[in-house]
Amino acid sequence: MNEANAVSALSALAHAQRLRVFRALVVAGPAGLTPGVLAEQFDVARNALSFHLKELAHAGLVSVEPQGRNLIYRADFSRMNALLGYLTEHCCQGSACEATRSHDDSRVCTSC
Repeated sequence: MNEANAVSALSALAHAQRLRVFRALVVAGPAGLTPGVLAEQFDVARNALSFHLKELAHAGLVSVEPQGRNLIYRADFSRMNALLGYLTEHCCQGSACEATRSHDDSRVCTSC
């Protein structure tokens, strides 16, 4: 991932509703979710949700697949992992990183 791709992805996630939608798609895994399910889950108008999904897709964070009369949106895990890798690539000055879970369940590098 390059800087421009990282900025695009982070910009797409820098909106509360899009972040919630992306996290819901991560939880849904490979099965993905339809816009109708997401709209119901977050009590948001479908046209507003469509705008947010378009932004996430444009940033490469989600993919969309037509399935019959529905669209299935899925988190792009390879793109998500590439973003995380880009953000942490210089952690530990290039040495192997030992990450553990902290008290709030976030990952913390114990080597830095």
